[in-house]
Amino acid sequence: MSESAYARAGVDIEAGDRAVELMKAHVKKTHRPEVLGGLGGFAGFFDASAFKAYDHPVLASSTDGVGTKVAIAQALDKHDTIGFDLIGMLVDDLVVVGAEPLFVTDYIACGKVVPERIAEIVQGIAAACEVAGAALLGGETAEHPGLLGPDEYDIAGATTGVVEKSRILGPDRVRPGDAVIALASSGLHSNGYSLVRHVLLTEAGWDITRHVDELGTTLGEALLTPTKVYARDILALVDAAEVHAISHITGGGLANNLVRVLPDGVRATLDRSTWTPPPIFTLVQQVGDVSTPDIEATLNMGVGMALVAPAASADVLMGIARQRGIDAWVLGEVAATEGAASVSLVGQHSH
Repeated sequence: MSESAYARAGVDIEAGDRAVELMKAHVKKTHRPEVLGGLGGFAGFFDASAFKAYDHPVLASSTDGVGTKVAIAQALDKHDTIGFDLIGMLVDDLVVVGAEPLFVTDYIACGKVVPERIAEIVQGIAAACEVAGAALLGGETAEHPGLLGPDEYDIAGATTGVVEKSRILGPDRVRPGDAVIALASSGLHSNGYSLVRHVLLTEAGWDITRHVDELGTTLGEALLTPTKVYARDILALVDAAEVHAISHITGGGLANNLVRVLPDGVRATLDRSTWTPPPIFTLVQQVGDVSTPDIEATLNMGVGMALVAPAASADVLMGIARQRGIDAWVLGEVAATEGAASVSLVGQHSH
């Protein structure tokens, strides 16, 4: 049989079809009762009649990608965890306003469709959706020969959630006297990889398979540690005790993300001595001779989420977080001040 013109141009439609078949079982596991129909249609359907239980349902939406962390997955030829990074970046931006993530759509662009690799990526996305309680409603795999190399790909996605209007969390609820409570990150999550790769791989010339004693693993394993998906944990915390605002600590670091959920007229003071950043952060800072302000403005430093809550809620919130396997501690406090909202870090990290 003669090769089609599209195939000669580098696009393999049959490989795309095989990839869809391989991923179907993973996707089906994520489906909530509200999902109508299966995979392969032009659009995914989600039954919104459940919103009748809300007095005033508000939809929340978020879109994101994984950034240059995909280069680590490609270098190690390990693709089943990068989906946790995508879903963590998506649903945890929703849940901080109090919204329950409902569904996700994903987009994979690649130089060449290798069905097994695409299925591996989607397997990770689906597994993370299960952790988040969100349905993987649909997606797109696009083959871009000539734009991306045969082993190169990038992933992105979007998610939608719902929250009762009266329960939306944010700056308007924050009060002087509130405590700031940290939830530990699993590592670098999915931000700052351009800096990390430049420092460790380019400038220091370290091999990604190098065993690093301080990390207890190879460099690649540490860099590929999946992003923690907090969605169900945060919803459990918000249900259990009063929470005023939550910040997802992503690109820009702790101070730059926390200030986004503070109103004018308050300052949050965070005490570095309340925690010790995991070794990967110290390694990047020392090997790259990166200043403390620089690294704190780029990486999460071991804090994945920061909750702003009445001081009286702190013990309950930390107790529930720990029951759910997440280290939690009081990071600082909010006080009244003049002018714009601000965040300052004081003290030195404990060792």
